[in-house]
Amino acid sequence: MQKNRSSSNVDMVTGPLFGNIIRYAVPLMLTGILQLLFNAADLVVVGRYCGRLSIAAVGATGAIINLVVNLFIGLSVGVGVTVAVSLGAQDGDRCSRAVHTCMPVAVIGGAFLTVVGVLLSHTLLTWMKTPDDVIGLSSLYMRIYFCGMIPSLIFNYGAAILRAAGDTKHPLYYLVTAGVVNVCLNVMFVTVFDLDVAGVALATALSQCLSAFLIVRFLMKTEGPYRLELHKLHVYALELKSIVKIGLPAGLQGCMFSISNVIIQSSVNSFGSVVMAGNSAAANIESFTWIAMNSFHQTGMNFAGQNVGAHRLDRVRKVRNYCLIDVVVTGVVMGGLTYLFAHRLLSIYIPGDEEAIRYGITRMTYICLWYALNGLHDVMTGVIRGLGKSLVPMIITVLGICVFRIVWIYTIWQVPRFHTLPMLYVTYPISWIITFATMAVCYAVIMKRLTRAEKSAI
Repeated sequence: MQKNRSSSNVDMVTGPLFGNIIRYAVPLMLTGILQLLFNAADLVVVGRYCGRLSIAAVGATGAIINLVVNLFIGLSVGVGVTVAVSLGAQDGDRCSRAVHTCMPVAVIGGAFLTVVGVLLSHTLLTWMKTPDDVIGLSSLYMRIYFCGMIPSLIFNYGAAILRAAGDTKHPLYYLVTAGVVNVCLNVMFVTVFDLDVAGVALATALSQCLSAFLIVRFLMKTEGPYRLELHKLHVYALELKSIVKIGLPAGLQGCMFSISNVIIQSSVNSFGSVVMAGNSAAANIESFTWIAMNSFHQTGMNFAGQNVGAHRLDRVRKVRNYCLIDVVVTGVVMGGLTYLFAHRLLSIYIPGDEEAIRYGITRMTYICLWYALNGLHDVMTGVIRGLGKSLVPMIITVLGICVFRIVWIYTIWQVPRFHTLPMLYVTYPISWIITFATMAVCYAVIMKRLTRAEKSAI
């Protein structure tokens, strides 16, 4: 079978790695940053036109939304690795079956999330100790937001397919289109129709429908083994098993990660709505650095996946090294700039609220300057998943980040002298160091075993 290549596809198996990694990662980085910009529009619009309570209400939903959604978003990791490995091995039939399996899974998963989100939003927010002056708006936002889960999963799974094939540009184009629509609807629903947080949630759901439509249309028109044909939609057992084997641990890791974030958010909530507003704005700003670094996680995962399929372990090692260097540079530069302009950036979200801005700067002091550490363990996680090992990084991340932070909060942080915001935030860099060191050791062990197995097969 001949490989299907287009001008939009980066060749991961042959050619110079460094240049191809940059070509692949930059559109991915822009996609993530633009997605956050459009999401930030929710906070900016409600912050400027609706006030402190509304921005706190939207910010309070982030951790719980991620907790509920991450399991199914994690399956997109399984989709990407399965497609990448099959393309590297030039197995077009398996690639096609994976594509036609993941779309029904997206619809079923999205429907399930919609029901859960609509029915349980208020209960989940209550468990998070969301203040009474915020919980009503937060619950309304979440119920409307979850109505867009089916198109959200369809877009994520479709984007995973294209990225596994080396195409990071078309997901970027579709996100830009949907994002512009989202921003316009945000402003219209809030300023013209006075819908407050309901307006930004509705705008998000509608824009997700547009992005899902665009990516499905492209997959149906493309040529090659990852072409989507509606009459072939079917859940194939072997491909589902492969997707779940890689994606389920990734999803569970995301859920456990979110549980620790929910506990941290609940701890932040205990300080009141002013701290919540500053924390929410700072977290949203920090996300731009994280999403830029995460592009190298996805790059490492898909490059490793295709090269494993092509039996090119020598290139996997180079992929890891290049991605580690790139992620450190990105984290240091973007994290440093974010901290340097912290006050100005926070003022965009919460203009004139100096008390909330001060709390936002407190958070950024302990996180932004150290974000490169987060990128290191993230890249190692991606490469190991690309090698087909998803359970190992899940266990390491759950123990090194999630369990560590939870134990810290319920032990050391409960001591009166340590019951402060700085002592809450310091858990982030400490957990990143622990997790990266452990992940590096496990990567070495896995690569040694794969190299030995490859040599014995010759």
